[in-house]
Amino acid sequence: MRNPFSFLSKDVGIDLGTSNSLIYIAGKGIVLHEPSVAAVNQKTGQILAIGHEAKKMIGRTPNHISVIRPLVNGVISDFEMAEEMLRAFLKKIESKPFAAYRRAIIGVPANLTEVERKSVEDAVRGAGASQAFLIEESLAAALGARLPIHEPVANMVVDIGGGTAEIAAISMGGVVTSQSIKTAGDKLNDDIMRFVRDEFQLAIGEPTAEEIKISIGSAVPLQEKLEMEVRGRSLQSGLPKAVIMKDTQVRTAIHRSLRALLDAIREVIQVSPPELAGDMLARGILLCGGGSMLRGLDVLISRELSVSTIVADDPLTCVARGTGVAIENFKQYEQILSRPLIPRDIK
Repeated sequence: MRNPFSFLSKDVGIDLGTSNSLIYIAGKGIVLHEPSVAAVNQKTGQILAIGHEAKKMIGRTPNHISVIRPLVNGVISDFEMAEEMLRAFLKKIESKPFAAYRRAIIGVPANLTEVERKSVEDAVRGAGASQAFLIEESLAAALGARLPIHEPVANMVVDIGGGTAEIAAISMGGVVTSQSIKTAGDKLNDDIMRFVRDEFQLAIGEPTAEEIKISIGSAVPLQEKLEMEVRGRSLQSGLPKAVIMKDTQVRTAIHRSLRALLDAIREVIQVSPPELAGDMLARGILLCGGGSMLRGLDVLISRELSVSTIVADDPLTCVARGTGVAIENFKQYEQILSRPLIPRDIK
């Protein structure tokens, strides 16, 4: 029999990413997709903005206002701010004052330590969830892409987020081989910022670097030549300056990072059991996450590794949709979740 008060509590799936946070509410789908950013007044401790509004402030605030990313490389670096940000996000999507969140499933990188996993659980519980369960992002991405993870065949997933890239071979409901590396979207932004500084003697911020990556970035040469005007501060005169940057220069800037990503994918394939490696050749590699939207990345991986590669439908929401599948079918997927840590009684 359905609990007559179930409308007061909800199950929620959370993709708590370095760059973006997505929230899935059972029965509703994805209801929030915002940057994992908060702006804080250091004098008063007041949170001035979160999400989109806070991201607009990056590089444009006075000294007493800090724009903070509570997560670095998929790990909570500022626990209190992460909890406050999550609480604000959950409050933003739920207007009922007495509503509660019963269960939360959170996607996390595979290489988190027990302490780091515990901090994620504590932050989510502190934000309003009664129970917090963790699922590896690669598993969640496979669920979100509707891959048959419980079958005895290889499902190769490469989830490229902001802080980390999660590479995993999945079979029989678990991760067989995996690797988590810090070469992801933020690293590509850093590469572009460094290249512009060295090549043009021009200082630009992270938002501009991200705009360059999205607008003219690519992993392989394109038929159409792309270029854009880049504005920043001249390192020679200290005055505003604009230069024209081409897609070939962006590829030069991010070449080493893409090579590191290819090497990590190759290593996961090489250490996989031979039968699963054969499955990968037949079934291919699935790309997801914001980083997978870089033009031609699937072509580069297919060419270098001789394995067919496709980008998932709506790759930005793949992990969030996967947490949603798990939360909607909790009993079916409970065995692949990390159980909440229960403190021992001290006698």
